[in-house]
Amino acid sequence: MREHTQQEEEAEINMTPMLDIVFIMLIFFIVTATFIKESGITVEKPSAVTAEKQDRASILIAITDNDEVWINRQKVDIKSLRTNIEKLHAENPQGTVVVQADVRSKAGLLIAVTEAVNASGVPSVAVATEEK
Repeated sequence: MREHTQQEEEAEINMTPMLDIVFIMLIFFIVTATFIKESGITVEKPSAVTAEKQDRASILIAITDNDEVWINRQKVDIKSLRTNIEKLHAENPQGTVVVQADVRSKAGLLIAVTEAVNASGVPSVAVATEEK
């Protein structure tokens, strides 16, 4: 009888180390995953020959063809744009701002948005374009 119970104990597989490894891998993938941020709307970006890929764009601002400003899927008034950018920049100080202006939007609004970005203390701002 004693041999039978000793064999059952030896045949049991300890799952704890495997679960630890799976849990650590899950944490690793969550921490290293890059989340794609979107402005919330689609705009028709102008094309440019000198377009460069922008890394670490943490704040996306979209300007529609009817001159609406959108950040994080929310329509934002131009007067409150600076405070919204300051708040988002405080969450990720190393990130940059990318402005996605529609082809048919007004240039004056694009300039007002870039001035609000500069006034909020963000070191760099880029305008999104399509490659030719």
